[in-house]
Amino acid sequence: MFLSDIITEKILSEGPISFHDFMDMCLYYPGLGYYTSTKDKIGKKGDYYTSPSLTPAFGATIGRQLEEMWRLLGEPEFTVVEYGAGMGFLCHDILEFLKSNNAFYDKLNYCIIEKSPAMREKATLHLPEKVRWYDSIADLGTITGCVLSNELLDNFAVHRVVMAEELMEIFVDHRNGFVEILQPASRELKDYFSELDVTLPTGYCTEVNLEATKWIREIAGALEKGYVLTIDYGYASHELYREYRCRGTLMCYNRHKINDHPYSNIGEQDITTHVNFSALHHWGMKNGLNSCGFTDQAHFLLSLGFEDHFKKKGLENNDLDGGKIAFLLHTLLVDMGSKFKVLIQEKGAAERKLSGLRYTRNHHGTAMWA
Repeated sequence: MFLSDIITEKILSEGPISFHDFMDMCLYYPGLGYYTSTKDKIGKKGDYYTSPSLTPAFGATIGRQLEEMWRLLGEPEFTVVEYGAGMGFLCHDILEFLKSNNAFYDKLNYCIIEKSPAMREKATLHLPEKVRWYDSIADLGTITGCVLSNELLDNFAVHRVVMAEELMEIFVDHRNGFVEILQPASRELKDYFSELDVTLPTGYCTEVNLEATKWIREIAGALEKGYVLTIDYGYASHELYREYRCRGTLMCYNRHKINDHPYSNIGEQDITTHVNFSALHHWGMKNGLNSCGFTDQAHFLLSLGFEDHFKKKGLENNDLDGGKIAFLLHTLLVDMGSKFKVLIQEKGAAERKLSGLRYTRNHHGTAMWA
């Protein structure tokens, strides 16, 4: 049975479902969802590229930031918890870089939380025994170290809302095909905007990622001492809710093409939305996480010597000619470099500013998050 038929049957038997539940089924339904299927997702044969899939220098640069975090914490036993590791490219390249630091590598525990069995199976093939797999951060107990994610939160299922006379939520019904209907939004959705001090104009449509706020609360509870390093595309509230984004930020990726048709190619395409970094900052602060700084990927990478890592890896790879090297640098530092943002939060860590935030958009201030 096709996934679209399963969703249709659910709606016909139980009534309209929230867009959140529709998106969750499209992405994560066992065996048939986009992320739970065996379909290639990353790279030339997939639907999109990620920074780690383009060059191992990206992981090496992240590794350098982790080294500094470890030193600032006093060189303790250090646990990296990577969420949504996908094919494992980032994990592999981080560990390859850190092998040269025996003192750190010996104290390093690398844990992956990956909800896709298909992704986990593929990643296991090329990752070392040092890596351990978990279903939830709660299974680790309290940790000292860093919680790391790259392009994770944009794939959390979201609620979609529209401001009419009151805030309304988009639900999905089926009438000879999938159709959208509006129902009054829940108190939780209304409180989301109240807490962020955001007022949507009439007719404005956007997304609410409640799963991201739950995620940051869980991390704050599990992190005894250390950092949270989040890389994703998105904005702070004052940029996210500008007038020209009045239709929201939802996008679908299919065979390296972008569309805004979530009701097509069900289970065969990625569905994403931009991350609200103000929400991560806000709910992080409420749960004991201080924001170290917020910057874009280009400045983060350059601050940590990315070009040196890239040149070194380029020399090791004879397949990279000058044109290919220039293309990759442009993609990582210009295209992805401006689009992707980096937020680092801390709990119980040293006050010293991290090297990756040398060119930060803000430092321990609230103006950025207004």
